[in-house]
Amino acid sequence: MSLDTLKTQLGDYAKDTKLNLSKVLSEEGSPDLSLTQIHTTALASAYATKEPSVIATIEAETSTLSPEYVQAARAAATIMGMNNVYYRFVHLTEDKDYGKMPANLRMQVIGNPGIPKVDFELMSLAVSAINGCGMCMDSHAGVLTQSGISKTGVQSAVRIAAVLASAAQALAIAGYGKPLQSAQAA
Repeated sequence: MSLDTLKTQLGDYAKDTKLNLSKVLSEEGSPDLSLTQIHTTALASAYATKEPSVIATIEAETSTLSPEYVQAARAAATIMGMNNVYYRFVHLTEDKDYGKMPANLRMQVIGNPGIPKVDFELMSLAVSAINGCGMCMDSHAGVLTQSGISKTGVQSAVRIAAVLASAAQALAIAGYGKPLQSAQAA
C-alpha cells in the first residue's frame, strides 16, 4: 500500500495527520536524522501501532532497508512491547521495592541488535513513546544524547512515532464508525 493510498483512507478529521505523514518521513521534516534512521524509526513505530494498514504502508515505503534493519525494527517493537509494560509498572506502582528487584527478563537484542546501537535506540525510543513508558523514554533519550544524537534528532524520532500513532488512531476510528452506522440503520 502506498502512502497516498493510506492518506485516502484517513477521514477528513485527520487532515493534519495526512499532512504530517509525508513531512516526518523526509529528512527535511525529521531534522538531524539520516534517511535510514527515519525509515527504521518509522518501521518500528508502525509495528508498535499494530495497525495492519499502517504497517503495510510503512513496509512499502521502507522496502529498500536491508534485512538487518527490518529485523531490528521488528525486534525493537517486540522487546519494547515487553519492556514498556514491565518498566511502566515498576515506575508507576507506589511500592518502590519492585524497582530494586531484578527484572529477570531476557533482553539480549538491546545489547546486540545487529545494526548500529544508536539506530536501535532511536527505534526503541519511538516505540516507548507510543507505548507510554516514561522510564524507558528517559533511558533511551539519555543514551541517544550521550551517543551524539541532538535533542532535535530525539524529537524527530518521537514526532515520527506520534504521527504514525495518529494515523493508526484515525484508521481505527474510520473502521469503528462503519459497524456503528450499519447497526444504527438496522
